[in-house]
Amino acid sequence: MTERDSDPLFWTPDLRVETRPDGVMLVSTGTPLADYPRSMNVRLMEWAEAAPDRVWLAERDGEDGWRRVTYAEAARAVRGIGAALVERGLSPERPLLILSGNSVAHALMAMGAQHVGVPSAAIAPAYALAEDLGKLRSVVEQLTPGMVFAEEAAPFLRAVDAELPGIPMVTVRGDAPGRERIAFDALAATEPTDAMEQAHAATGPDTVAKFLFTSGTTGRPKAVIQTQKMICANQQTIRQCWPFLREPPVVIDWAPWNHTASGNKVFYMVLNNGGTYHIDDGRPTPRDIGKTVRNLREVAPTWYFNVPIGYQMLLDTMEADAELRHTFFSRLKMLFYAGAGMSQPIWDRLTKMAEDEVEGGVLLATGLGSTETAPFALICTTRQERSGNVGIPADGVTLKLVPAGDRWEARLAGPGITPGYWRDPELTAEAFDEEGFYKLGDALSFHSEGRPEDGFHFAGRLAENFKLATGTWVAVGELRAKLCNELGGLASDAVIAGEGREALGALVVPDWSKVRGAAEDTSAEGAALLTDPGVKAAVAARLAAHAKAATGSASRVTRVMLLAEPLSFEAGEVTDKGSVNQRAVLRNRQDLVDALWSDDDPRVIRAEDAA
Repeated sequence: MTERDSDPLFWTPDLRVETRPDGVMLVSTGTPLADYPRSMNVRLMEWAEAAPDRVWLAERDGEDGWRRVTYAEAARAVRGIGAALVERGLSPERPLLILSGNSVAHALMAMGAQHVGVPSAAIAPAYALAEDLGKLRSVVEQLTPGMVFAEEAAPFLRAVDAELPGIPMVTVRGDAPGRERIAFDALAATEPTDAMEQAHAATGPDTVAKFLFTSGTTGRPKAVIQTQKMICANQQTIRQCWPFLREPPVVIDWAPWNHTASGNKVFYMVLNNGGTYHIDDGRPTPRDIGKTVRNLREVAPTWYFNVPIGYQMLLDTMEADAELRHTFFSRLKMLFYAGAGMSQPIWDRLTKMAEDEVEGGVLLATGLGSTETAPFALICTTRQERSGNVGIPADGVTLKLVPAGDRWEARLAGPGITPGYWRDPELTAEAFDEEGFYKLGDALSFHSEGRPEDGFHFAGRLAENFKLATGTWVAVGELRAKLCNELGGLASDAVIAGEGREALGALVVPDWSKVRGAAEDTSAEGAALLTDPGVKAAVAARLAAHAKAATGSASRVTRVMLLAEPLSFEAGEVTDKGSVNQRAVLRNRQDLVDALWSDDDPRVIRAEDAA
């Protein structure tokens, strides 16, 4: 067991609450943010001078090694790339579009562009790899890019030829026939120029650093403006909430940079604090989790992020591998999760393992934010017995709570909030209320009624909630988490159905290993396993207990179907951060939703079927 101070240095907030006559509440710490730089590139140059030989970025170099880039090497490449982009006339009107996933070259291209006031825009690689290029077309129409980057040319040539004719393409590997192709190494080796220095000097808090796109699962992807002020203020907020970052963090992370959780919070958190970022080439999928395990044998993080399904997969391995556990927890100060609610069985397994490995345990926590909030807004830094507490507003953030039935609509204000959506004043106006608060679209409930200092729980997306035939509102997000907990680990996630009906049902994403453990025929596969008598009996028993404990029809799921086919990213059912899009699943699988209310479909498991 590792011995250390059981509570790393977290903030001690002094919460202030104002309740207005109309019931609206304003919640904040009242603690101002300390000074922060005008841009994150300033911070890169500071670290290049203060710790030139420290590794900033590392990526796998074959099976046995890492390719590492120091702060000094990165600063030199960033200045060279910036000089080349200025020379080619890139600007906010003609930004840099990044098609491929996380890599050292990706990071240097983005920072090179931002160094001279040219926004970068990393998009989900699937947009350019999908058969239907509609989302990529929408991105290109909104941004009018002046240059495109892809680590490797070949996978993206079809999309680039179709949607970006005549645009120069920068690649690390591969040619781009029929267009100008620029070698990344040559671009990075460009000599810095006076024009580059002038462009860098002209950047400031209001400079657009990047565009991040919302997932686009309910419409076209929206280009959310990310200014330097947003990012830098957000990073100062993180520093004040997590003072342990004064020790340069060591991070290993797979999450995509085209999403705000990693592309903003984690990426810039490492840079802002002079840390080292190892790019994990694994993913929380059965095919790729082995790569993450291999990487964690070699890199002991001080701070770690994953989505709940990723933690579940790591637990399955770590519980049988003492050496991996010891390495992982050897200097870990915090475990963070996001992207989806964490079921209580996973929470319990993870906290127990942390307590077994580290005296006093390790804080396991989550928060709440969005692409429009850069994203750090609410954060929990107190030990919890159960999962789901998203915490309180961080320093610099004001949370506005608007009564919405027995819950509260969340709105946010602060220097980390976006000024709006690129070239879309109408959508921008709709996103803010009359006082300038950003309308998050999420509902919250109190952890302890009337005690905001104890934190809040996510109570669903307002757009996902629906009414039963009785007119009773269903808080979908809250119920999904509750159902997964009460199915006792048999479910990884759930999608709630029943709008306009008298009772609720759910399509359940199974935890295949736990489901197999309940089967009578453990050799069964796929749909046959999901309709195995032992599996159906185990699910029915847990569903019956859930239904009996429910307080009303809006919190009681009476029938479920286990999904044999995995959720699809391409169909918009899963976002790039790994969370489930409730409405997309219901829309795409309407036949299964209809079948839920069939009394003779063998796939349907009812609470009343319990022995």
